[in-house]
Order: sequence, then C-alpha cells, then structure tokens
Amino acid sequence: MDRFHFFRDTITNKKKKGEDLVNGWSVLTIVQILFFALGAYYFFTKSKKKRSGGSYSPDENSKQMHELEAMRRRMLTEPLSEQTRPKDLAEIIGQEKAIKALRAALCGPNPQHILIYGPPGVGKTAAARLILEEARKKEDSPFGETAKFVEIDATTLQFDERNIADPLMGSVHDPIYQGSGALGQLGVPQPRPGAICDAHGGVLFIDEIGELHPVQMNKLLKVLEDRIARFQSSYYSRENKNIPPYVHEIFQKGIPADFRLIGATTRNPSDIPPALRSRCTEIFFEGLDKKSVEQIARNSLNRGGMPYEEGLCERIACYAHGGRDTVNIVQSLTSLAVMEGNRKITFADLDWVAETGRYQPILRKKVNKKAQIGVVNGMAVQSGGNGTLLAIEATVQKSEKGLLTVTGIVEEEEIRGKQRSSRRKSNARSSAENVLTVMEKYGFIKDMYQVHINFPGGTPVDGPSAGVAMFLAVYSAFTGTAVDGEVALTGEIGLLGQVLPVGGVADKLAAAEDAGVKCAFIPKENWREAYGSLGLSVKPLENVHELLEQVFRKDENSVVVDEEGILTAQKSELW
Repeated sequence: MDRFHFFRDTITNKKKKGEDLVNGWSVLTIVQILFFALGAYYFFTKSKKKRSGGSYSPDENSKQMHELEAMRRRMLTEPLSEQTRPKDLAEIIGQEKAIKALRAALCGPNPQHILIYGPPGVGKTAAARLILEEARKKEDSPFGETAKFVEIDATTLQFDERNIADPLMGSVHDPIYQGSGALGQLGVPQPRPGAICDAHGGVLFIDEIGELHPVQMNKLLKVLEDRIARFQSSYYSRENKNIPPYVHEIFQKGIPADFRLIGATTRNPSDIPPALRSRCTEIFFEGLDKKSVEQIARNSLNRGGMPYEEGLCERIACYAHGGRDTVNIVQSLTSLAVMEGNRKITFADLDWVAETGRYQPILRKKVNKKAQIGVVNGMAVQSGGNGTLLAIEATVQKSEKGLLTVTGIVEEEEIRGKQRSSRRKSNARSSAENVLTVMEKYGFIKDMYQVHINFPGGTPVDGPSAGVAMFLAVYSAFTGTAVDGEVALTGEIGLLGQVLPVGGVADKLAAAEDAGVKCAFIPKENWREAYGSLGLSVKPLENVHELLEQVFRKDENSVVVDEEGILTAQKSELW
C-alpha cells in the first residue's frame, strides 16, 4: 500500500513540474513576441519620420516659433561701436588716398579684384562696404541694385579637408551622411553652395585673407579664373534617374560664381601668395596718426551725447592705436559718466580707464632738433607696416688694428606664419661693411680706426635701407662735424657710393613728418611727385657725394666738401 502511494505521488509531482515548465516557456515566448513587436514598431515609426522629413507636430512648431519671436523682441541697446560705424565715406578718417584708390578699382565699368593692406581698426571693411553701395548707383557699373556684400573671416572658416563642410567654396552632402533626407535615401548627392556662390554678381569680402588654408587659396584662385563653382562626388552618376535635373545641371556645368574679391589683411604683402597678388589691385590703408585718432574720439564723444573736458580727445590719442581702441575707450568713459549721474567726462575718468584697461601711453617719437656729431635719424618700417624713425649712433677712434662693431640690432628673428615659420638674419653688419668701403674714398683707412655703430632700442633692423644713414653717421663721427637733428635718411648704399632704392618710403616719410623732420633724403628711384606736397622737404639722391653737398652746404661758415669729398673746414652751417 505504501508502495502504491509512493508511485502515485511521484507521477503527480512529475505532472505538476511539466505543467510549470510549459507555463514558464509560454510566458517567455509571449515576452519575446511583445519585445519584437515593440522593436518593429519603433523602427517603423523612425523610418517613417525620416521619410517624412522629421517634421514637428503643430503644437511643437507653434511653441518653437513663439520662443523665436520672443527672442527677437528682446534686444539690448546698440553698442557704441555700431553707432560710430561709418555710414558715409567722409566719416572714414585719415584714409583719403586709399578710398580714392578703392573708387578707381571698384566703381568703374570693369571693377577689379582688390587686396587691402593695413593695421586693424582703420576702416578697411567699412570702406569696402560703402564703396560697393556707391558703385551700385553708377550707370556704367556692372553691379546691380541687388548686388550682395558677402563678408567672411578667414580665421573662423571651419574647413574640412575631406570636403564634408566648406563654407567658402561649398561642399556636397553625400547619401552616407546623417540627415541626407529623402534624396539621400535615393542615393542622390546634394551640392551645398558656399560664399563664392552667394556673392555672385556682387562682392566677396574675406577678412584676414592671409590666413586662408593653402587648399582653399588654390581653389579660390581657380574660381577667380573660371568664375564657376564646381562640385564633385563619387556618388554622382549621369545615368542615375533618381537625380533631379537641377542636380545634374550643377554637377555637369557648375554654379555661377562671378564676383569681385576684396581681401583685407594686416600682414605684409610678402606674406600673401604671389599668385593671388598678381590677380588683384593692391591698396594700402595707413596707420592712424594722432590727429586722425583725435577726430575719431571727438566724433564718438559727440555721438555719445555726454559733455567732456576740453583737450580730452588729445589725451585719448595718447593711448589709442586705432579706431577700435578709441571707440572702446570712449565707450568706457561714457558708461562711467552715466553710471555716476550723467556728469561731465573728466581727465580723471580717462586715467582710471587707462589704468583698469591696461592702456599704455604711446611714445610718439620726436626728433632732437640739436645738431650732434655721429648721431643721425634713419627712417624705417615696423613689422606692422607703419613707418618709424630709427636713431643711429657712430663713433670713430684711431686704433692699432681696425675693428668694426655693430650693436643694438636683432641679429636674427623668427617669423611665424600660419603654416610655416622662418628665421631671418639681419643684413645690418654687411651694410656697415659697405659703408666702411665707401668711406675709404674720403680719407678713411679701415686698418687705422675702430668704428662702433649702435642702434639704440634693440629694434629689428634688416640693414640695407639704413645704409645711407649709417654712412652719414660714420662720416660725421670721422670728421667731427655735427648733423642737423631735423634731417632723416633712408636708402641702401652701394660699394661705389650709389644710393639704391628701398621699400616703404611713403610710410617712412609720414612717420618723419609726424616726428618733426624738416628735410628727408631718399633714393632718386623712389621719388614721386606727390612727395613735393608733403609738410617736409624731400630730397632725391643718386650718390653719397650729393648727400654730403646738401647736408654740409657751401656757405662762408660751412664745411666745404671738395670733389674728393674731403672736408676743408670744421665749422658748418646746417639745414
């Protein structure tokens, strides 16, 4: 009996376990089916949304539009920098010559591509924009009333070498890219025009064009020649019937890109690719002098509407290098005065702004009017393109052994660019050796004298353009004859005493005039008729003998220079 119950219980337990097992598999199967169904529904709705362009629901679209409209209504006051932005060419201070050149290059029946050089904050962008507005009104101008001024900055262009994105030249959105849309699902590549197409029929202004990637620069040069933007894609096929006709047209014939390029840069012309320079008219904007900065400060203060102390504009010009610096200082002064009760702007306010903004006083060089022996004013060009005066000192002493010492120069400097860097050695010492060779024609013997030439201040000196000034300094020290402090010189010296041409003469003369120079000597080959109307006397030279005759004039109390260039008296009547 016990055995019977044992077998019965065993069979019953196995039956229950089988039923539990069956029930367990049934639940698992149901869960799997539900999971699969949910996944299928998810992917189905996602693909449907992608095919439909991923449009928002009406409620979501209404919400987003409401937020955008609210953002557009919420605006701050217009910054002073925008209030003072030139609205007329007459408001661009100190650039009359450059503006005239821009008119000639852009406002005629055949406008040119243009490269504008100049320091920041002098009005390059504003002038280009206003010149286009003026050109639109000309009857013989090819620019229509709707001609665009498309402005981009080369320093912020996000260029992708794989051609996925290029806001300047344009790119192609291939079907493999995310978000390619319905055309992408059909295998259709989609051209995306860049700024060169947007500027068609107008002006493409590229700020800091010298910073363009070399690949972009080469592509831009090709567009300037062909006036067509071309697109390529490995996904394009002429036989693909899914591709719309307009896309076929773009890939086969390109998009028109007939515009005039205006490139602005703070770099030197030597830093710009020659291939680009050869296609453009080059125009130079000058650094602002003290009077121009004063005028900008006066205009900005008047627009601000706040009273200010007499002479404040002149003091601002002692701190501001350009237009932007000037406007920023005036903005700070105006805000300070308004914050403290719309009071009058004072010199104390300017001192506070200069201290908190770390503005350093600008040291504007002035010549020493006193005649000195062995001290001469050379004219040079700084790295930013602005002219400056360069003091040159020389001593000559008898010695048992000849010796030449040149100090105060930067013997070697590193020039860093975006893609490369280079090292440049100064030629000042080589030029000084040329000076001593020429001096031998005037009674000087190299082996009998110790010559020391010094450039105070440690300024980078390239050398050749300071040759004539070094010669006059050494000649003055050798003969013991003083040179007028209001005289300045520039020019390379040859071994035969010839005065050779140099660069940057216009900038040098502007700096000399600002420093109080009365007479400037330049190479004859650099002479321009316009120099005759400057506020100083400009003398062209062919050789150093002419220089000595004009610096040491033949008066009854003057040093007399004979045909050999030898001084016959030690007392001079100077310029």
